[in-house]
Amino acid sequence: MLDIVLLGLNHKTAPVELRELLAFSKEEAVAVLEGLQKCPDINEVMLISTCNRVEVLLTTSNITNAVNSVKTYTSEFKKIPISKFEQALYMHDGEEAVRHVFRVASSLDSMMVGEPQILGQIKDAYLTAILKKTSGVILNRLLHKTFFVAKRVRSETGIGDHAVSISYAAIELAKKIFGNLEGKKVLLIGAGEMAELAVEHLVRNRAGEIFVANRTFERGVELSNRFKGKAIRIEEIPDCLKLVDIIISSTGSPNFVIVRDQVKGVMRSRRNRPIFFIDIAVPRDIDPDINRLNNSYVYDIDDLKGVIEENIKDRNRESIKGERIVDEAVISFQHWFESLDVVPTIVALRNKIDSIAKSEVSRTLHSLEHLSDNDCQAIYRMTDSLINKILHDPTLFLKKNGCHGGRSAYIDLTRKLFKLDD
Repeated sequence: MLDIVLLGLNHKTAPVELRELLAFSKEEAVAVLEGLQKCPDINEVMLISTCNRVEVLLTTSNITNAVNSVKTYTSEFKKIPISKFEQALYMHDGEEAVRHVFRVASSLDSMMVGEPQILGQIKDAYLTAILKKTSGVILNRLLHKTFFVAKRVRSETGIGDHAVSISYAAIELAKKIFGNLEGKKVLLIGAGEMAELAVEHLVRNRAGEIFVANRTFERGVELSNRFKGKAIRIEEIPDCLKLVDIIISSTGSPNFVIVRDQVKGVMRSRRNRPIFFIDIAVPRDIDPDINRLNNSYVYDIDDLKGVIEENIKDRNRESIKGERIVDEAVISFQHWFESLDVVPTIVALRNKIDSIAKSEVSRTLHSLEHLSDNDCQAIYRMTDSLINKILHDPTLFLKKNGCHGGRSAYIDLTRKLFKLDD
């Protein structure tokens, strides 16, 4: 009988330094699948490799040998002693392996619960296994079920509804203030990574013209070109405040870049249109007193962190619903998987009973020459009906829940009772 096994490590069990050493590029993943496929104890296999996890999912009839093969192959491929990564490994088999795959794809096992990237990464890994023909009946069924479960978790819970990154949280706040960000003009002050990410979110929300102010003008030009915007000099910021709706600031300045009086001076020319400041700098770039002006909104990094912490709590509450969906799916998949083992026995039992019955009917009919062809066919149909009715309850018992966890023992007993292996 085949078992489903998952062997791997992730952000919970291994530091980033070790994960980096064991991560596989797309090209390496193809080579690894080809290599593991040649191992005699591995039937089907796929590899998931991301920045936060490296996992091998496989089917085998010998778990110990298969796991040792994966460890040895990984060690030789990466030229790293097994002792260096063995302690970080976890191994799941059977129902727990299935549950783990469902949870990973649904982002219930991610560093940031609810992040959407992992599902796409698993789909890519599965596609590679399909193309290299290392996935078969069992992993195909498991992965199709996995994608279905992940979609249910995403659509039936609020696990992905709340912003959990600084940049994304800032844009969600902007949307609350403006309702719609389409066409809103943006001023980016500085070239910090989080500010850039915030602008990327703004672009996806169809924000309007983007201005970039940076102490190094050349860097400002480079960044503005990336977002098809316009570079301005630091000295031009006060004039730019008359035009823009959203300001994202992330400089290394020890002093405020924008002060209250500058904003107060432009609000009349703005005709009191709302102006929104996202201050991602530490120390702060934006004078917090600006918040006291009408239609001026300032959020600093602590405000955003508070929003994120609350959103993480919301996601964790929603993840409980996701776990229930996963548990239901595990039960459903296990019923299908366990039925695979019983099918050959049911087929063999039916074939044996059918062979005995047909042989006896044929011998009897041979001595009853006065019967017509229609009579003979009627007797054969009656025989088929008897076989179906006799085998109906035993078949249901073996296929459904009548075995109460002892399916293997009942299958073995059935094969011995009817001498199906002779």
